Amino acid sequence: MNFVRSIIQLPLVLRGAFLRWYSVPHRKAGFVRFSKNARGVWSLRIFLILIAVSLFANFLANDRPLLLSYKGELYYPIFNNYPETTFGGTFLTPSDYSDPFLREQIAKYGFALWAPIRYSFDSHSLDLTSPAPSAPDIRHWLGTDDQARDVLARLLYGLRLSLLFGLTLAVFASLIGISAGLLQGYFAGALDLWGQRFIELWNAMPQLYILIILASVITPSVGWLLVIMVLFSWTSLVGLVRAEVLRVRNFDYVIAARALGASHGRVMLRHVLPNALVSTFTFVPFIAAGSLVTLTGLDFLGFGLPPGSPSIGELLAQGKNNLQAPWLGLVGFFVMALMLSLMVFIGEALRDAFDPRR
Repeated sequence: MNFVRSIIQLPLVLRGAFLRWYSVPHRKAGFVRFSKNARGVWSLRIFLILIAVSLFANFLANDRPLLLSYKGELYYPIFNNYPETTFGGTFLTPSDYSDPFLREQIAKYGFALWAPIRYSFDSHSLDLTSPAPSAPDIRHWLGTDDQARDVLARLLYGLRLSLLFGLTLAVFASLIGISAGLLQGYFAGALDLWGQRFIELWNAMPQLYILIILASVITPSVGWLLVIMVLFSWTSLVGLVRAEVLRVRNFDYVIAARALGASHGRVMLRHVLPNALVSTFTFVPFIAAGSLVTLTGLDFLGFGLPPGSPSIGELLAQGKNNLQAPWLGLVGFFVMALMLSLMVFIGEALRDAFDPRR
């Protein structure tokens, strides 16, 4: 019961912690300065809109109906697999809703509500009027790739995968980097000395080559790539957090808290860490942008996600291999340029808003 009560109360605890952190005058002033940065605010709005759109990619691009009515019964093919026999077919295999017979049956005994784009990221269009990759037309708004798959559908799914991957990597890398920098800066001494030597050796390793070697040895998957890239991304925040903690640890209120008998964990989490986070989280957008570039580069070289996965890097590779279809490379280029520009603008606005010199 105590565990369940703690889970229920967790949002209230987090809300109270955020309000206490936000109530400090210079932090509140930082958010006010950020809200006055038009470029940063609009970049954040566009970025959030793109995330929201990509999260609903299944409802925007799918080769299955969102809702289907057949003989008075409602079905939800987007969530469930139904055999052909459900809609008058012969086999017990999952329904292929592009089959003319099934479409005729559904139109005769009911109706189907489709997504705006009737293709998923792995749907192959079999009725192209020109060889794949085909140019943009009324059905394929951004054309098709060399395997007759809709580019816009793959772009939506690939954008969702890339954004979630980059943000997840930024969160885990930040947690590890902040923890390491906090411990080094607070305890200092031998822990700080040996920690710095380890980080220097770790940063000296050729990260891209190691990623390529590990990706070629291990069966590629999103989970493995995330783990491997977190191992080489967490060091970027250690130096900044360490410097902030070394500065804060000798403040009067920290010394007073230790003199009153507060534990090291309480002093670090309640008194030292909030001050270190002010200038730290401004680097998170840059970490996410770097992870997005790395993932795209690995996919472009063929060492990233499993074959067939929707990816911006794979789209750029197809543009390189099919120079007669320039829309493939142009779409990938403009999407990457837009995403990186938005992340950089957001990071710059946060950096300027929470600059300690202000």
